[in-house]
Amino acid sequence: MSEDSVRAFFVAHAPDVAIIDQGVSTATVVEAAQALGVAPARIAKTLSLRVGDRVVLVCARGDARLSNGKAKAALGAKPRMLGAHEVEALTGHPVGGVCPFGLASPLPVFCDVSLRDFATVFPAAGSRTASVELTPDRLATLTGATWVDICTLADTAE
Repeated sequence: MSEDSVRAFFVAHAPDVAIIDQGVSTATVVEAAQALGVAPARIAKTLSLRVGDRVVLVCARGDARLSNGKAKAALGAKPRMLGAHEVEALTGHPVGGVCPFGLASPLPVFCDVSLRDFATVFPAAGSRTASVELTPDRLATLTGATWVDICTLADTAE
């Protein structure tokens, strides 16, 4: 499934968006930034979280850290990262390729306001070597995401 489901998602919802397959690992923020030739902050990482009894996805800039306090206030409970097997089962994407597109299960998506610091960002595209380039607002629109302020940057850490 994975990259194929992402490709199908874009064919149906945004045929102008091209999947960029680097042919090298983009599984981490650092690897993705190096492969794409951009600052790590422009990588839109997708976090898979359990918040109370629900699972949500959070897209944030690559150098942002989830703030447990902000997340609890905005989402209603303290977030916990999912294990790799649960992530893949729920999203259909492997860890390192998780994105909010072409999901195996419908999941609520949240975009952290930190993404708005950039004209375009690079979320993964369902595999450990693929990504797409989108404006933050288009990322949110395509995924039906809700904007939240739940991350901090290294220079503004709590």
